[in-house]
Amino acid sequence: MAGPTQIEQVAERVERLLVRHEELQRTNALLADQVAVLTHERDSLKSRLAAARARVDALLERLPIAS
Repeated sequence: MAGPTQIEQVAERVERLLVRHEELQRTNALLADQVAVLTHERDSLKSRLAAARARVDALLERLPIAS
């Protein structure tokens, strides 16, 4: 029995590459979703930090100046 022909080998490799490509596309989509979630979380935390800093600055301004 003869082994697979060169065309069959190429076709098999192309099939494997297509499967791998689909896997990578799914992985990329999941990572893009994670980046979006983390970017939103980061922006929210930066906003909360800025608000907290403003409150601390306001409180510091109310403190009497020590002589």
